[in-house]
Amino acid sequence: MDFSVLRNLISRYCAGEEYWVDSRTVYIGHKEPPPAAEAYIPQRYPDNRIVSSKYTLWNFIPKNLFEQFRRIANFYFLLIFLVQLIIDTPTSPVTSGLPLFFVITVTAIKQGYEDWLRHKADCSINECPVDMVQQGMVVRTQSSKLRVGDVVMVREDETFPCDLILLSTSRGDGTCYVTTTSLDGESSHKTYYAVPDTMAFKTEQEVDSLHATIECEQPQPDLYKPLGAENLLLRGATLKNTDHIYAVAIYTGMDTKMALNYQSKSQKRSAVEKSMNAFLIVYLCILISKAVINTVLKYAWQWSADRDEPWYNHRTEIDRERHVVIRAFTDFLAFMVLFNYIIPVSMYVTVEMQKFLGSYFIAWDKDMYDEELGVGAQVNTSDLNEELGQVEYVFTDKTGTLTENNMEFIECCVDGHVYIPHAICNGQILSAEHEDLFFRALCLCHTVQVKEEETVESIKRGIHLGKPTSFYISSSPDEVALVEGMKRLGYTYLRLKDSHMEILNKDDEIERFELLHVLNFDSVRRRMSVIVKSSSGEYLLFCKGADTSIFPRVVSGKVEQVRAREGLRTLCVAYRRLSPAEYEEACHQLSDAKLALKDREQRLAQAYDLIERDFTLLGATAVEDRLQEKAADTIESLQKAGMKVWVLTGDKMETAAATCYASKLFRRSTQILELTKKRTEEQSLHDVLFDLSRTVLRQRSLSGLSVECQDYGLIIDGATLSAVLKPSPESSGSGNYREIFLEISRNCSAVLCCRMAPLQKAQIVKLIKASKEHPITLAIGDGANDVSMILEAHVGIGIMGKEGLQAARNSDYAIPKFKHLKKMLLVHGHFYYIRIAELVQYFFYKNVCFIFPQFLYQFFCGFSQQPLYDTAYLTLYNISFTSLPILLYSLIEKHVSIETLKRNPTLDVAKNALLRWPVFLYWTCLGLFNACIFFFGAYFLFDNTTFTSNGQMFGNWTFGTLVFTVLVFTVTLKLALDTHHWTWINHFVIWGSLLFYVIFSLLWGGIIWPFLNYQRMYYVFMQMLSSGPAWLGIILLITISLLPDVVKKVLCRTLWPTATERAQVGRTAT
Repeated sequence: MDFSVLRNLISRYCAGEEYWVDSRTVYIGHKEPPPAAEAYIPQRYPDNRIVSSKYTLWNFIPKNLFEQFRRIANFYFLLIFLVQLIIDTPTSPVTSGLPLFFVITVTAIKQGYEDWLRHKADCSINECPVDMVQQGMVVRTQSSKLRVGDVVMVREDETFPCDLILLSTSRGDGTCYVTTTSLDGESSHKTYYAVPDTMAFKTEQEVDSLHATIECEQPQPDLYKPLGAENLLLRGATLKNTDHIYAVAIYTGMDTKMALNYQSKSQKRSAVEKSMNAFLIVYLCILISKAVINTVLKYAWQWSADRDEPWYNHRTEIDRERHVVIRAFTDFLAFMVLFNYIIPVSMYVTVEMQKFLGSYFIAWDKDMYDEELGVGAQVNTSDLNEELGQVEYVFTDKTGTLTENNMEFIECCVDGHVYIPHAICNGQILSAEHEDLFFRALCLCHTVQVKEEETVESIKRGIHLGKPTSFYISSSPDEVALVEGMKRLGYTYLRLKDSHMEILNKDDEIERFELLHVLNFDSVRRRMSVIVKSSSGEYLLFCKGADTSIFPRVVSGKVEQVRAREGLRTLCVAYRRLSPAEYEEACHQLSDAKLALKDREQRLAQAYDLIERDFTLLGATAVEDRLQEKAADTIESLQKAGMKVWVLTGDKMETAAATCYASKLFRRSTQILELTKKRTEEQSLHDVLFDLSRTVLRQRSLSGLSVECQDYGLIIDGATLSAVLKPSPESSGSGNYREIFLEISRNCSAVLCCRMAPLQKAQIVKLIKASKEHPITLAIGDGANDVSMILEAHVGIGIMGKEGLQAARNSDYAIPKFKHLKKMLLVHGHFYYIRIAELVQYFFYKNVCFIFPQFLYQFFCGFSQQPLYDTAYLTLYNISFTSLPILLYSLIEKHVSIETLKRNPTLDVAKNALLRWPVFLYWTCLGLFNACIFFFGAYFLFDNTTFTSNGQMFGNWTFGTLVFTVLVFTVTLKLALDTHHWTWINHFVIWGSLLFYVIFSLLWGGIIWPFLNYQRMYYVFMQMLSSGPAWLGIILLITISLLPDVVKKVLCRTLWPTATERAQVGRTAT
């Protein structure tokens, strides 16, 4: 039995689609078919409400609590709290319940507020007014009330309320112009076409009289594979340069493509979070060990009868009758409760607050604000702030990321002759047939639009006056550059009117070509074509695309003479004359493919493949993409910080290599190793890989000698990468070539991957992530083709560039320009990591200091589970007395200046160095040492010798309060010693926390509180402070506790200073 089919049916039924079909039938205007027609089966569709919120008023509390208690630490403290409620434990349930309640409440308030904002946004969208055609009139209603089949009227500059099929427009040719900024960030105008059968319906009455049905596929999330791309208007897009349109709703609400793309990205976890969890497991083991040891020692202590049941504490009959195993288990749980404070529950909420508040420093950074774009850096997730300071591999796109994506037409090559615009303008005359066809092809083979306010006369007047202003708009900067270049060469594209394209030739004459079909560009074919009909009735197919996609389809032309200059983006141009019979066949193939409901993309690709063949090559164009400002300086700084920079691009090798040299990724002294298709055709892939491996390994063996180390750079193309990643038939191991490739790349200072498909970019990132070193990776790009690698990398950064905002929206962080990556990694990332590493280690340290004296105390109280500290101190230690100083430290600490980090990138801390096990053990041992000083120092100093002024000896709670006072002052002053960047806020919080502890203790023990059943701390703190030896003991114990750490720091800074410490000394000297 096929269980996958059963699962599919169950999932569909649970989704409310028990009558699921692969396509949907939409009745325009809800007009049912006549009785003679086939059976009418109504289908249920969602309304047009958008719901992006996570909770409702009714499910917020249970759903939020369920999600929070999925976190191990919260669930653990809930169990401890329940144990305290069920059995007789030495501490009050308040001591665990109050901190847990605080953590849960703060997190719930934060998540509830964020969801409330989502509810507000949903309401504003769902209540937007929409014009709907009903009974021959335009009626205004709310967006949420739209249903599938409703006919709507959309006016200029209005946003489409749902996914629509275009029926008719106010323009005579049935076209409309749309911007999709909110979908993919592209501000360019795209042309859409009304359905030919309905484009004549121009009024509300005519549209309302329409009886028709639409057969379409069920909703799909892919924005780039829509049904009838030229007819489908997506929700969120905006109508431009068109007075109004009529359209019918086919996908509404959560079925729209925009809503289907709301799906959240997979959760990324930082290396710091993984270290925290590992440390937490260690401390959980320590906790269990303490509880086991105390339980065993308690029963060893009580082995004699006088200790088991002394005269002052007789057990009840129920206690005597309980089995020893049950009693031992109950005692074990009681010890677990007593020592559970070693697990820092408040650490998680402090870390969350630190990440959330700290992320604003990136958004507020004025150095990362771009005046030209008018935007600054954006933080889409604050969970990875510290990961920015741990990056080891940077994978970057080229076009629009390293370069400006601001194309400028440089030259063109026709039949081996190179033409440069200014040379043409200086009197060079074009006459050859191929040259005329070449320039006409570039004026016709595009999707460029002319700005609406421009007229033919104004364009001609601007050309004659030599105005340099551009009046072209397009989704591709390459196309605008080419059409602009043709204008400078004497051929000007004027407009598209009534399905006719008009161009102004070099003789100042207007030529008209009827636009019959557009074969749109896609990243698989890497080319686009148009079929036009000239005024003489001749059918012409013009095609432009990458050389690798054009050359195999060329049957004539001077292929060997078409060459572009190194470093320029190249597009080849070809054409084919079609006979009437060939044209009719092409129309038939395209029509069948466009009307297909199943496998529409594959059928279109097959049709394009059959039509685009037997070309005559005309020539090639060269377009330059300038390097971004400070891109070279940024790459150089990242490499100095020890990061490996890889460039992943779809461009040809020569163009990409030139950019790598310009950006200083490759230097003139770099020896380039090529792993390309050309080389693997000459040698087998096996031989090439082993040759390169021997080369780099030989150099590595020489690097230990006095020989100067050779710098290597690797270039690999997409075809070879596919062969490398594919398991070799020669070996049973699936990763035999991968390991060799990784070994080669590890020994190269930089790697260039060219001719990469989007999926291959993600494969490269995944390959490096999975290597044995498990390095932290970062991917940065600006286009939709970079989204896959941005999502794959540990940290994804999108650039708000000219290829839209898809990369920025799918990224963890977004920046305006590539140059801002330097400060984000070397400054913000560095500070984030230093701060949170100290926060994590400090939390574990102060909890060891806090709970280990409690463990030692059991040896002096007969393992009776007697707490050393008062309930109020147990509850408030992590919440109030020691929480604010470390939170503030983790937000504003700067151990070196920003200028020093920019100037000296080698200060970067890599490989999670501050959260390694040796550092963790040092902090833990320091905490154990301090705890021993606190306890035994107080014990020996006041053992039968310390008396108050009236001769009364100190009691149990005074002893515990003395230990707790030394503890609070020591851990707070330890943080003060670690602070390098002092401000008035530091002083206020650190000294204010100590003052708050003193004032609280005075009030807690100095007033009889009516809501307390007993008050064991009454006058204890004042009595302790009334003793001179107690003051001396507190000062002495604090000094002894802090001394080893101070001595260690002085010795290390003097004898073995780190680069950071040398930079601090240099700054102080300056």
